[in-house]
Amino acid sequence: MQFSIQREVLLKPLQQVVGVVERRQTLPVLANLLVRASGSEVSFTGTDLEVEMVATTAADGVQEGEITIPARKLFDIVRALPDGAKIDIKLNSDRIALNAGRSRFTLATLPASEFPTVDEIELVERVTLPEEVLRDLMERTAFAMANQDVRYYLNGMLLDLQEHTLRCVATDGHRLALKETKLESSVSARRQIIIPRKGVNELIGLFEAGEGTVELEFGCNHLRVRRGGVTFTSKLIDGRFPDYEAVIPLGADKSATIERDVLRSALQRAAILSNEKYRGVKLELQPGHIKIVAHNPEQEEAQEEVEADTAVSDLAVGFNVGYLLDALGALRGEKVRLNLRDAQSSCLLQEEGNDEARHVVMPLRL
Repeated sequence: MQFSIQREVLLKPLQQVVGVVERRQTLPVLANLLVRASGSEVSFTGTDLEVEMVATTAADGVQEGEITIPARKLFDIVRALPDGAKIDIKLNSDRIALNAGRSRFTLATLPASEFPTVDEIELVERVTLPEEVLRDLMERTAFAMANQDVRYYLNGMLLDLQEHTLRCVATDGHRLALKETKLESSVSARRQIIIPRKGVNELIGLFEAGEGTVELEFGCNHLRVRRGGVTFTSKLIDGRFPDYEAVIPLGADKSATIERDVLRSALQRAAILSNEKYRGVKLELQPGHIKIVAHNPEQEEAQEEVEADTAVSDLAVGFNVGYLLDALGALRGEKVRLNLRDAQSSCLLQEEGNDEARHVVMPLRL
């Protein structure tokens, strides 16, 4: 195996795949990238047995072959080389020789036959949509995913495919984030899959600004995403996601509309004197305004009063201020609408006049 390539051309696919490789592995070969040279292209594959990323790029003087190379060392060497450097990579017996100008590196390898790859997935549905749309869906819901929860099905993101709609949903049991988009074509049947947390984060990091499209291939046990010269494959979490629609307080008849940045700033100030453990703040709704109150064990208190378009009177509900701020950060409009049912109900936050993004925060007893 042999090929020549410019540093910048090689660095991009390495950046895309190296994040998948864990620093601590159960198998030595998982610390390596599978490098395949064929035709006029070279592909780089990284995996942790749960998520696989394959990036392909063009190269010169390609001689066919495949081998696995230490991922982090290869990436660090290429990143440290000067801009514009031409890199020659050649397999000599069981060693990789990497030459660039006056720099010479020799790396150990492991056979390509030891590298685990994902089998062909059994395709059940294919969806195409703009890259920036999918990135927006994921970025605005990923923060609500659980982290190392014993309810393993919460440690990921639900993709809910139904008719002309794709929804991304995440919850940790204390708050829920939902964002949906319309699809250009309908799907054959409703499908729900749960992508693990690491897969979601790797996908978000892969997306770029622009007018490109991505292709989602739904399998029975895998999701595959194709974007340009990159193919991402993730195993799915085998579990049943909660009935998230039942969590959304649709019967909430008490609402308040308020400028998003004004509410956000007031909550940030009140949070300074909230209880460090529970981070609780109380929202007191009165006609024309909302009062925000925070206390802590040192008997300190913060009060903020902000104007709001509401006719609700004498309603007070406690919330984790961090969850409210996360939800407001994921919304986009100038104004947001808070929907409540009573003092024990959760709060539904939405952009004014837009139902595509919905955020639910459970109440706190203060």
